[in-house]
Amino acid sequence: MEKTKKLTKKDNFTTIRNILEELGKTELVAVMEHELELLEKKNSADRKPTATQIANDGIKETILDLLVSSGQKMTISEMMKADEELGDLTNQKVSALVRQLIKEGKVEKTEEKRKSYFFAV
Repeated sequence: MEKTKKLTKKDNFTTIRNILEELGKTELVAVMEHELELLEKKNSADRKPTATQIANDGIKETILDLLVSSGQKMTISEMMKADEELGDLTNQKVSALVRQLIKEGKVEKTEEKRKSYFFAV
């Protein structure tokens, strides 16, 4: 079974613009082109990180520093016990931030006896 691609707003506006062009509705084509420009402008805007993203970056640094200084593989629970700042967070929050570090290539994951361990790269 083939997965269908979800149409974006841009795809829909482009289709509408093309249909209107074929119908000769130049004033409505201009409206659709303006909408496409607005979408492009919105998507390309340089955004500042949110306060939560900034805070999360600090926590990720703490996690990375802990893994580097320990020099060993650690579970999420072990990380939370080893650092007071991490101990105040939920397991899910720390796990999500570690996953981000894995995507960034700063941390790697191994499994031993169905238990996940993480270490700095």
